Parts: sequence; C-alpha cells; structure tokens
Amino acid sequence: MQIFPESVRKLWNEWELRLMVLLSLFLQIVLIIFSNRRKYTVTPWIRILIWSAYLSADWVATVSLGTLSNSQGDSEGKLLDPNYTLMAFWAPFLLLHLGGPDTITAYSLEDNELWLRHLLGLVVQYGERTCVLRSASKKHFRDSLLPVPDPGPDYVEFTKKYRSLKDKMVVGEKPLQSTAGDDTTIPGNKNICEKPLQSTDGDDITIPGGKYIDEAYFLFENQFKHLYADLILSLDDQQTSERFIKELSFEEAFKVVEMELSFLYDVLYTKATVVYSLLGILLRTASFLSTISTLAAFCFFIDRHEFSNIDINITYLLLFGAIFLEVYALIKLILSDWSIVCHYLFRSFLTSDKRWSRRMAQNNLIDSCLGDKTKFNQVPRFLDMNKFIERYWYMTWEKVDDMKEPIFCWLLEVTNDVGDRRQLLKHRGDYVTRKRVFDTLQWSIIDVEFDHSILLWHIATDLCYHCDVDKSPDTNLKSWCKLSKCLSEYMLYLLVMCPFMLPKGIGEFRFRDTCSEAKRFFQQRRESISNRNEACRLLLEVDTEVEPKDVKGDKSKSVLFEACKLAKMLEIDAAGEKWEMISGVWVEMLCYAASHCGWIQHGQQLRRGGSYSLIHQLRRGGELLTHVCLLNAHLGLSEQFQILDDEVKPILGHP
Repeated sequence: MQIFPESVRKLWNEWELRLMVLLSLFLQIVLIIFSNRRKYTVTPWIRILIWSAYLSADWVATVSLGTLSNSQGDSEGKLLDPNYTLMAFWAPFLLLHLGGPDTITAYSLEDNELWLRHLLGLVVQYGERTCVLRSASKKHFRDSLLPVPDPGPDYVEFTKKYRSLKDKMVVGEKPLQSTAGDDTTIPGNKNICEKPLQSTDGDDITIPGGKYIDEAYFLFENQFKHLYADLILSLDDQQTSERFIKELSFEEAFKVVEMELSFLYDVLYTKATVVYSLLGILLRTASFLSTISTLAAFCFFIDRHEFSNIDINITYLLLFGAIFLEVYALIKLILSDWSIVCHYLFRSFLTSDKRWSRRMAQNNLIDSCLGDKTKFNQVPRFLDMNKFIERYWYMTWEKVDDMKEPIFCWLLEVTNDVGDRRQLLKHRGDYVTRKRVFDTLQWSIIDVEFDHSILLWHIATDLCYHCDVDKSPDTNLKSWCKLSKCLSEYMLYLLVMCPFMLPKGIGEFRFRDTCSEAKRFFQQRRESISNRNEACRLLLEVDTEVEPKDVKGDKSKSVLFEACKLAKMLEIDAAGEKWEMISGVWVEMLCYAASHCGWIQHGQQLRRGGSYSLIHQLRRGGELLTHVCLLNAHLGLSEQFQILDDEVKPILGHP
C-alpha cells in the first residue's frame, strides 16, 4: 500500500536533491550572518534561529551527500545523463558546507567537548572545524596554558658544591664569596645571581600598541585565559592587573573587560584560533582563489547547453553563494579586533562596537504577583510551557550604562581600604552597612543565607522606592533610587531565572513561598488595591512586631513580612543617606555573587536543568555579572591568585 501517490513520489525524487542543496546553502548564509549577533543580542528569536540552523546545517549537508551518492549509482543509464554529472559537481560545495562558517563552530561549550565525534570525518569532511573544536575543548585549552615543567636547580649538584665549598673554608676567614659565573651561595647569604622580581611600580607597566584593544589582548593572553582555565596566578600578576585597571576610568575599565570577553567568545565559539593565524590566512586565500577559478572555468570552458536550466541556475547559486561566504568571512576578518591586534595594517579600519548587549534583565516580585495569571491558562501545559512563558512575560530589560560608575567606584574604594583581599570576598552587604553605622540591619545580611538576603532586600527596596522616588525633586536621590531598583530586580532575575549563577541555596523555594503568600495577601485585599502603590502601602501597614519566623517556623520559607519589617527599619529621615546605603548594599551583593560564580566548573543550564556558567552567557547577549566577575579578578578579588605571606627566595639563581 502506497502512502503517497506515484506522481508525488516522482516529483519528490526529482526535486529532493535540488531542494536539499539549496537549503544547505541557505542555512550557511543564515549562520554566517546571524550567528555572531547572539553575542550582543538578547532577543530570543535570534537564539532560536541560530539554534535551528546550527542543528540542521550538518544534517542537511550529510543527507544531501547521501542522496547524491545514491543518485549517481541507481543505474548505469543515469550515469550517462549529463544532469547527473553536473549534480556530482555539487559534492565539493556540500563538503564545504560541512566545515561550517567562520562565525560559529560551537553553539554551546559542550560542543567543544564532543570534538572526538567529528574526528571520523577529519580528512574527508571538516578537518578545520574539528581542529577548532579540539582547541576550544576544556582539557586542551587548559593544557595549552600550562608552562613547560621546570625541575628547578639541581639539588644534588648544589649539595655537592656546597659541601666542597664548606670544607675549604678556613676558620676565621670571611665567608667565601661566589666567583663570577658561579651561581652558588652559602645558605643564609643573599644570592648575588638571584633573578630580581618584576618591578611593581605602576610606571613600569608598558603594553605596546594602541589603547583599549592591545591592553585588553594583553590581559586576555596573560591573565584571563588562565582564570578561565581555573589556573592559579601569582601575586605579581594580580598587582600588575590591579595597577593597570586603577589607572583607567570606569568607562575604559568596562571597555577593556568587554573586549577581553569578546576575545574569549571568539576562541570558544568561532574559528578564531585558526582563521587569524598564518595558516588560516593561507587557507582562506587558497579557498577564495579556488572558488573564483571554478566559477571562471564553469562560465567560459564548460558547455552548458547539454544541462537543464534548473541545474545550471542551482550551480551558479552554489558558486556565487560560496564566493559570498568567502567575501563575507574576509570582511569580518578585516574588521575584527583580532586583525587590529595581529596586523597593524588594519588599524585604520573601524571595528564594530557591539560586543555584548549592554542590557540586564529585570524581574519584580510584586509585579509578578499582582499580574493577571489567567492569561496563561490557555497556554498548553506540555513540558510546563505555561510556567516558562509566565516567567518570561514579566521580564523587562534595562541598560547597564548607569551601573558602571558606582560599581567601579565601589571596587576601587574597597580595594584601597582593605588590605586582605580574601576577606573582601566574604562581604555581601555588611561592609557598607558597618561603614555607614547601620549595624541594626546586619540580621538581614550576615545572619541569613545569600538568597534569603536577596529576597529580603529586593522587597524592601521596592517598598521604599515607591515611597521616596516621587517625594523629592533631588535628581541625585532619584539616581540612587533607580540604581538600587535596577540592581535589586537584576539580582532577583538571577535568583529566579539563573539560580546556579549564585551561591548554593534554596532561593527557588523561598521565592515560590514568598510569591504564594504575596498572592494570598493581595487576593484578600483585591477590592482595596487599585494600583501598585496601593499594594505597597498595604504591605507597609502590616504590624510586624512579632517575628514572622516565630509564626511560620520551618513550614513556609516565605520572607514577605520579614522584608516589610526591613523596609520599616529603613525609614529614616535622611533619604539621601538611606538610598546611598541601599545602592551600596546592592553593588556589594552583585560583586559578591560575581566573585562566587565559577568560570567553567559549572555546566550548561536551562535545556538540561544543570548548573550554570558565566561563560555560557557570552552566547546569550552577555551578562553584567560576567563583566563584574572579570573586573573583580583584575582587582585581585578572586581566589585564583596565590597570595603568599612570606616570599621564599631561592638560594640558587636561574640563568
């Protein structure tokens, strides 16, 4: 029994290969044009488009090659058909498509770890792509940064020399001094051949080249790659980066960090490691010239009258499509940051300033609880799609431009005030409250878990914001209010949507219980609530004399009325001082979260429900937390710097 009529089957057999080849070309064009945009775009449709094209491209090209192979061997008669000869000419283009465009080799970090699966097709299909995937895999990336093993001075040989020199010493003589060319010395005496440590004066930091790009590349190569690979850096590395960053303005510092992350994105997700090398340039030139010569040969030396017009047009599309891909890749190569770093010839060209979205997501607990949830009842509940859409429905976006200066100024302040950087890593709001003599607020910061503290301060900030923002014409006060509100809603977004970017806790349970209690509270008073401000006023009117935790115990993790209590404690006369303190608490919380989120030890999230990584966000438009984390590291706020209490000096110098 035939499912499809004979005419439909015949039509499909005739057009199957042609459609698959055209679809393969279309997917390659989509990938090379749009894949790099996910670095600076947060809109989900871009990610959906790239994800679909990335998963389909290899499959379509492989199936097309299989169909082409079958069509060439169906019968001896078909081998004599000129059209099948022309179709065989399409095979090299499909192999080229399997290699993928320069702008994307991996959709996620896990794709780099699967480079062995591509090894089987190394010779005949996509050797360049396999090489790039291998170089970006975690193990190979880390191994490439490890220095050559250094056994140090020969201890046995030294002891022999030391014993010989000691036996020759005459009682009463001065200690034997090392002769020229001899690298030995007596223990306890200063080694005159000891290699001096690198100078720590700020004036000695010289980075060749122009501003921004070269400085960012210097830090990327010498520090950031090691941080990403979870390697330990020396105290001298920390001092070098710290002095350099402190010489910059807040705009310059964030610009340098932005470029460093852009370099890492290219290494992990594109063919940058091959394309921007001498071998890559030679391969790109050879590929382009080969395509041009093939087009010229097809136009001037091939008799096209014996082929069908459809197949000739498809061949032209493949040739011009291949040339377009090569030219587009060449333009992207010339206009990239890598070309400016590696080739001074390209310094007159302009590069794109779009390296990340410069936006941060916002999530507000009260808004989500006051919202109409009935609109999601019609959404299919398959795979919890209704809950997924509901979470994203109330998400908004804010620009990060106003956040940069207070974050950078706070980091400079604490690194100048506190000597022990390891102690600074423990502060998550208590540094600001103690400095501004708000000791009564410590219970909401250091006496509770971090996710508990985020929820408390988020609700309290929201309640205070609507009480103060419209009361004063002071623009400075309003700027502190906006900063606090934006950071508050950003941290809640991390807690709700990206919980594994924060220290471990039960934040999701607390958030769900708090939302449940807030919805019940608003539902019971729905007739009295006409707008958002009215809802905030009713929350502040609740009597919180009795501790909420004494009433609820461990049955519910809700923190709603604890937050109301905190909001009342924040009601002081000096509104400017209050909001300056609140904004400082949020900046400190952000920096604490950034310092305690790993680079690569966390795995993928969302799709498999696993852990989260800062680097995974580079392909989602970037995350403010990632930039703050790298800025923290450059200022020494990282556990990856080996800080020694006493410098151990060798008694044998190195040549």
